[in-house]
Amino acid sequence: MRAGDELPALTVPVTRTLVVAGAIASRDFKDVHHDAEAARAKGSPDIFLNILTTNGLVGRFVTDHFGSRATLRKVSIRLGVPNYPGDALVLTGRIASVNDRTAEVHVIGTNRLGRHVTGTVTVTVAPPAPA
Repeated sequence: MRAGDELPALTVPVTRTLVVAGAIASRDFKDVHHDAEAARAKGSPDIFLNILTTNGLVGRFVTDHFGSRATLRKVSIRLGVPNYPGDALVLTGRIASVNDRTAEVHVIGTNRLGRHVTGTVTVTVAPPAPA
């Protein structure tokens, strides 16, 4: 891993099931994440992905790249536009810095409306196990 290296993009289809399952798994029972009528009554065109699901997807993006020896040390994200069912969340990233086996990765996630998430992930990659 080297500073400046780009991570291969990851496209995540945002399905109704992903939105609801992510909210339930993170114990976020706000109706805007599972009840389309309630979401519309509150001004949203549909249910939308919650921040904890986005946080998990950002972490997955980084650990998928670095592999099973990767440990997330810090995930710091900021949300932008919402992700609705039918969207595709496209995650991209670039290694900003490397110190020994720890890297700081800048991540951006976009959809048809624009930038959904920006963030920084600190990840440590353990050395390979001895043979």
